[in-house]
Amino acid sequence: MPELPEVEVTRRRIESVLVGRRIARVETTGDSYLFITPPARLRAQLPGRTLGSLERLGKYLLGRLDDDRVLVLHLGMTGQLFSSAATSPRLLSATARAALSPEQQLVFEPDAHTHLRIHFADAGPSVYLRDTRKFGKVMLLEPGQSDSRLERLGPDALAVDGELIFAATRKRRVSVKALLLDQSQIAGVGNIYADEALFLAGVRPTRRAARITRAECDRLAEAIVTVMRRAIETGGSSISDYVAPDGRDGAYQDERRVYAREGEPCLVCGETVKRRVVAQRSAHYCPRCQR
Repeated sequence: MPELPEVEVTRRRIESVLVGRRIARVETTGDSYLFITPPARLRAQLPGRTLGSLERLGKYLLGRLDDDRVLVLHLGMTGQLFSSAATSPRLLSATARAALSPEQQLVFEPDAHTHLRIHFADAGPSVYLRDTRKFGKVMLLEPGQSDSRLERLGPDALAVDGELIFAATRKRRVSVKALLLDQSQIAGVGNIYADEALFLAGVRPTRRAARITRAECDRLAEAIVTVMRRAIETGGSSISDYVAPDGRDGAYQDERRVYAREGEPCLVCGETVKRRVVAQRSAHYCPRCQR
């Protein structure tokens, strides 16, 4: 699932393809739970508009239009937002890849999973939103309008500090891993980076949140920011579906310390990395380095 680093990398790399260009035509697939705003309305109201800026709020992208409306995009679990000029085998299904030569795999043709296609008045590339599982979201907000999905988001993960985490953990019976995944507490942290930050902070993901000390909260806040910034620097994690808007893979998956490394030796102490199910998600940790 794209987390804050993947969404921020997407924002930075798609910004020049979206911002400042007048929309000429919009194509969509049919009504589905991906479209909070009906696709017919998007096709009717987006043409003629220009995006003035592209911002990120947690895992959401907010494109501010020249008429003060806001196009909200969420990539969900498998969403990909990219330029029509991008080339990557990750843009093809496994079935399609198996049937094509390596050279053919680099050419993407919009398929049934390409739910939004934005074409522009100039001769430049279009922008596609593709989502095989349709857990993403597309929404057009009127001027001044908000949405509960955005209103309930907590502080951005890049801005957290120990005081904020300490306050959030008090009297909470949930595990610290579950707390980090709660977007109303900290916006942007998902499964991969929660595991990595907890490892860096030396905190076991199964610990009850209320038992995390203030010093541990300080270490955890620093670890979250450190891991997030490094993941952005390396282009995010391309473990499954994620691909950047220009077709490039991320590289942070090559730096993982614990996530998805069950049974492998800890890179710090050599102890075997363990996995537990926490908050209905896999949690990976080193039983020696994390307490």
